[in-house]
Amino acid sequence: MQVIINGENVQSSADTVASLLRERDLDPKRVVVERNRAVVAREDYDATPLNEGDTLELVQFVGGG
Repeated sequence: MQVIINGENVQSSADTVASLLRERDLDPKRVVVERNRAVVAREDYDATPLNEGDTLELVQFVGGG
């Protein structure tokens, strides 16, 4: 399916937010996900479906100093 991730059209076979993060090799503990302008609670990643045309913003926390 086609989704938009951080402004870029992306082809994905993921069916949930959690599977999208696995597909993109992202640690769910270090990522905030916004789906269609609503922040998805981390505990809901497995239960939040992805649909054709969804718009997602993925923000990854990076440590350092």
